[in-house]
Amino acid sequence: MSAKLAISRPREGAAGKSGSWRTFRPVVDREKCNECGLCRLYCPDAAISVDLIIDLDYCKGCGICAEECPKKAISMEREEK
Repeated sequence: MSAKLAISRPREGAAGKSGSWRTFRPVVDREKCNECGLCRLYCPDAAISVDLIIDLDYCKGCGICAEECPKKAISMEREEK
C-alpha cells in the first residue's frame, strides 16, 4: 500500500482572502535564507510557494514560518494600514 501525501492549497475563506485582516506579515531576508523549505513545510495555510515566495493574500500572519526558520531569515513586521 502506498502512502498518500496531504498537500494543502490556499483557498479563499468565507470572509475573503486572509491578508485583509492580518496584523503582522512575514518578511524574508534572502541574504540569510538557505532555501531549506521548512517555512513552506510548516505553513498551515500553504501560503509559501516552492520558490519560497509568500503569498500575502493568503498568509494569516501566524509567525510559524519565522519560528521554524533555522537561519532566522524571516521576521514578522507590523502591517501598515
